[in-house]
Amino acid sequence: MIKVSNKVSVAEHELQWQFVRAQGPGGQHVNKTSSAAVLIFDINASSLPDYYKQRLLALSDHRISAAGKVIIKSQGSRSQFDNRQTALTQLTELLKSVTVVQKKRIATKPTKASQRRRVDSKKRRAQTKASRAKPLI
Repeated sequence: MIKVSNKVSVAEHELQWQFVRAQGPGGQHVNKTSSAAVLIFDINASSLPDYYKQRLLALSDHRISAAGKVIIKSQGSRSQFDNRQTALTQLTELLKSVTVVQKKRIATKPTKASQRRRVDSKKRRAQTKASRAKPLI
């Protein structure tokens, strides 16, 4: 069980694993072993509450496909076990990020003094430019 919050968790049978050969350097080891872990989690078929599903599908994360599947590939370590743990950690962080609600922005107005300074600087700039113009005869 992957614990997301006090009430929400994801069962192991909802996760799909694939182990593939990792990219990058590693000598002969990289050519012989499938140490990279690919975690596939289907959002729509999961037991997550609808609130979580909607928020996940609304995210613009490159790991979430158009079909509603989270695909996480971990290949940082030479150990398949470590890569598997890293992928699980990334999935847990992604699921927890959905629960955080951003504070609503409160619109503020510029102060009277700042408005006055802005207009004064515009007037000064206009006078400078006007003084450069050729006089009309």
